[in-house]
Amino acid sequence: MAEDLVLDTAIRDWVLIPLSVVMVLIGILRYFVSKLMRSSQVPDLKIVKEGQVIVRARNLRAGANFIPPKSFRSRRVYFNNEENGLLFVPKGQAQNAQAQMFSDPNMAMDMMKKNLSMIIPQTLTFAWVNFFFSGFVAAKIPFPLTQRFRSMLQNGIDLSTVDVSYVSSRSWYFLNLFGLRGLFSLILGEENAMDDTQRMMQMSGFGFDPTKSLSAEKDGLDIVQHEWALPKFEHRAEVVLKKLIR
Repeated sequence: MAEDLVLDTAIRDWVLIPLSVVMVLIGILRYFVSKLMRSSQVPDLKIVKEGQVIVRARNLRAGANFIPPKSFRSRRVYFNNEENGLLFVPKGQAQNAQAQMFSDPNMAMDMMKKNLSMIIPQTLTFAWVNFFFSGFVAAKIPFPLTQRFRSMLQNGIDLSTVDVSYVSSRSWYFLNLFGLRGLFSLILGEENAMDDTQRMMQMSGFGFDPTKSLSAEKDGLDIVQHEWALPKFEHRAEVVLKKLIR
């Protein structure tokens, strides 16, 4: 049977609030430090052109039914031609994103700086939380939860008699670590929000591979079934007007 605990107000004042404030301040400081460490790079003209081609191909697929069939077929041939099409990538010219990164030292250095700006503050903050705030029951969630949430909300507390809705100080650290994106978007702006989940996903990859996107757009254009929608507009307008009159 789970026991109800009475949380001391001192835990709120000296554990819960300081931990939240420190996480916000560290996130803001980490953003400005990473901004200072970021080096200005001249974008690759080939990658920019390939990105614009991908955008044009997507716009063609999205508005395919609003142009005549002959115009759509000529545009599709222009993009998907096996000889000189914009979306056609020969097998020998496909680039490996990992090899491209290791061949460019500036790209590898920027990636290392981003990873260091994420790993070092998180390691120091976790060591600080684990040393000073380990073992505290910091808060209680105002709704019941199942037992599956115990390992997530009560990290560092090995008591099965405590209700699942209680949150330990270490778990509160992880909740702040992954749940402050909305607050950072308000403070730093939507584009500058510090999202650690996205940073972790970026650490597992080595950047954008345009050849795969070109091949995917080429396949998407090949399977588009064109149906010109303009001849049917008069009938649609007639149906809409009849409904409005009724």
